[in-house]
Amino acid sequence: MKSALVARLRQGHRTLDYPAGKVELPSRFRGMPALDASRCPEGCGVCTRACPTGAIGQPLRIDLGKCLFCPACAGACPEQAISFGRDHRLAVRERADLSVGAGDGPRLARALDLEATRLFGRSLKLRQVSAGGCGACEAELVALGNVVFDLGRFGVQFVASPRHADGLVVTGPVSQNMRSALLETFDAIPAPRIVIAVGACALSGGPFAGSAVCEGGVPPEIPVDLFVPGCPPHPLTVLDGLLRLLGRI
Repeated sequence: MKSALVARLRQGHRTLDYPAGKVELPSRFRGMPALDASRCPEGCGVCTRACPTGAIGQPLRIDLGKCLFCPACAGACPEQAISFGRDHRLAVRERADLSVGAGDGPRLARALDLEATRLFGRSLKLRQVSAGGCGACEAELVALGNVVFDLGRFGVQFVASPRHADGLVVTGPVSQNMRSALLETFDAIPAPRIVIAVGACALSGGPFAGSAVCEGGVPPEIPVDLFVPGCPPHPLTVLDGLLRLLGRI
């Protein structure tokens, strides 16, 4: 018992002071990509062929909604026209804002309208549905509740019933077996409600795009208010998007 107390005292204050404090990311973290069109020979297409999800287009652009943030494109490009930075701020309000070209910086998520911010800004209850996900995005959402990120201090909590929720968080490519369950969960959440799509699978189908047994992301019947890219997104990417959506940043 004594050794446990000593170890805890040595750890010090563990909760991240976000957004004011210093952000510490793992060494292997890959965030907002940087594209250098001047290094990309016209018609080369090496990076396009290397991308497993078809996220890269020509002239040089990356669809972050499809991107797995793997280094395949950067490793394949002989001219080093693609690199991944350290900026974790990736969440946006519009799906089109996830298309990034050369010289583009992060397009930060805008806040909800004044009435929605008044309703949800201090207390937001979310019901999460894993619609065929692999478990990675779900694990990162669970991590939001640990002592480091402590999502609850911002008034945001995950709840067990859609009847008790203000919004829906969707992960996974939406398999055929989960489609009806997802739609029923959305319908069960009282209006007004918000929807947050987390991870490449929920945004575009990710590596499962084109599968005969997957929807390819959140179906059009469900309007999405916040798109959080990544495979999986870092907890800070999700947290930053949520706080911007609520007008807290």
